[in-house]
Amino acid sequence: MRQPLIKAEGALRERISNYTQVAPTAPEAELPPYLASFLAHLRLLIGVPFEYLVPDARLVPPESIRFFYLDRSWTDRLIDGVIAVGKLGTREQAHHQEQNPALASRLDGLEKYVRDLQRGAVDFESARNAEVGQAGTVTGFLLRSAAVAGWPHMEVRAFDRILPERPDLTSPEVEQARVPLLRLERLSPSVLIAFFDGVPRLVWCEEPHHGVQFGVKIEAGKAVLFDRSAQGVADVRDEVRVPFRRSGRRVLHVAELRRALTQSHAAHPTMPAQNGSADFAIEVLDVPWRQRFQGQGGIPELTGSRVFSSNVAVAGIAAEPSTIRLVEQLVQR
Repeated sequence: MRQPLIKAEGALRERISNYTQVAPTAPEAELPPYLASFLAHLRLLIGVPFEYLVPDARLVPPESIRFFYLDRSWTDRLIDGVIAVGKLGTREQAHHQEQNPALASRLDGLEKYVRDLQRGAVDFESARNAEVGQAGTVTGFLLRSAAVAGWPHMEVRAFDRILPERPDLTSPEVEQARVPLLRLERLSPSVLIAFFDGVPRLVWCEEPHHGVQFGVKIEAGKAVLFDRSAQGVADVRDEVRVPFRRSGRRVLHVAELRRALTQSHAAHPTMPAQNGSADFAIEVLDVPWRQRFQGQGGIPELTGSRVFSSNVAVAGIAAEPSTIRLVEQLVQR
């Protein structure tokens, strides 16, 4: 009969004295897929109750946006709290302290693939085996607006530099300037949260590009169309008044509108000559709106009839004495 390599007393003594117990590179030290995925999602506050993120609704008033940095120390303590369920004594605590760097490194890599995992763009094994360095700064925003409810599939893009108003999105320079999107989720019908892998200098919020849309613009209470070239580029300096039918409320008079476009073409030869439905469609094209946030505030682009523009000056409100008193009262509570 073979003698055991180590007896029970010796095994217990070794486990108590050896904090690591299992080498981080050993197969049995690998986190189960469900646990690794859960912790990576938690790193981006997925599943954290909204009242823990925004304790008072007045911090995010209607039609406002709040940009922020994600506190890594806070999320690390969040992970510690989840793992604390299995800590029964000092031995488990020492084991966690020894294994924590390897755990943080593993979550650093998975964190960047959380959105791809949610969308099914990558499988868990590929995300786990990807070579990813230490996680960097994470930023984001909370947007509370009717635009979120009106366009639930709003597109969000971020860039690490200021781009022109109408850049070529297919150029390599624009693609290199993209800041990866880590999370984009509607927390309620009118609240949108986004996380970026880095610090953007420019953020776009765009109406979904589902297809071709037609419409008119409302400028100073009147319906107008901007003169468009044959390539579809609008000239906001020149506009055509949109006529309505007398017998129908808010019903366009298409024949009169076509005649008005023909007259405008005589003064602006770059416009289509209105020889058919295709030329008419170019003039009434209603491209998706885009809201730019850069520098100290948002600069809306007049690219559609539903241009979203925040009417809340965040920096000015934050410096007001009344706001400071409200924040102090919330802290004291």
